[in-house]
Amino acid sequence: MNAIVVIPARMQASRLPGKPLADIHGRPMIAHVIDRARKAEIGPVMVAAADPEIVAAARAAGAEAVLTDPALPSGSDRIMAALRTVDPAGAYDVVVNVQGDLPTIRPSAIRAALAPLANPSVDIATLVAAIERDEERVNPNVVKAILASNGRALYFTRATAPTGPGPLWHHIGLYAYRRAALERFVALPPSPLEQREKLEQLRALEDGMIIWAAIVDDVPLGVDAPDDLERARDLLNEKT
Repeated sequence: MNAIVVIPARMQASRLPGKPLADIHGRPMIAHVIDRARKAEIGPVMVAAADPEIVAAARAAGAEAVLTDPALPSGSDRIMAALRTVDPAGAYDVVVNVQGDLPTIRPSAIRAALAPLANPSVDIATLVAAIERDEERVNPNVVKAILASNGRALYFTRATAPTGPGPLWHHIGLYAYRRAALERFVALPPSPLEQREKLEQLRALEDGMIIWAAIVDDVPLGVDAPDDLERARDLLNEKT
C-alpha cells in the first residue's frame, strides 16, 4: 500500500465558525491534527482546504495544502478534488481521511484504520470503539456501527441497534479508502438510506462496497462546539 493522509477542512461550521484556526495553546487546531497524522507515520499528510486561511495555516505547520472549491458538498469530495490536483496519476492507492476537528486523536488509531485493507476484498476501512455508557446507547448523536463477527460493517445508524446483549459499537468517522473506492464513492448520488439517516457511509453500503472496521480503545474528541474546544485544550495540556 502507498498511503496518503488527507485532512479536509473548512471555515464554515454552524456551531463553531472558523474552528480549523481555533487557538489551542498558541497554534491553530489544524496544526495539531497535522501533528497527529504525521506521528502515525503511514505516508505524507495533506490538507484539502475550502478556504485560503486554512491553506496558509497548514503550510505554516509544514503540510502540503490544496485550495478546493468551497461549494463542494462533503469532505470526501474535497479530498478527491485535492488528490486530482496533486496526484492525477494515482500513485497513492490508499487515502486516509482524518477529519480536521480531531486534535486529540491517537496516531495509533490512524494507523489502525489501515489494518482491514490487508484483506483485498475490503473497499473502505473505518474505526469503532465499544460503547460503555448507557446514555450513548440511545443518543442519536452517537452513530452506531452494526458489525458482523469478522468486523464487516453491515449497517450504520443513529438508533439503538442491535438490541439485546452483546457489544454496541460507536462509529468513529475516520476512513481509509482504496483510491478506486473513493473515486467510485464520490461519483455516486446520495442514496436513500444516506438521506434518511444523514450518514454518508450508507451510500457506499447501498452501492455494494465492503466496509470493515478496526476496533480501537476509545473515541477521539471531535470539536464541534466551544465546550469541546475547551476540553481539547485541557486534554492537550495534560499531554504536554
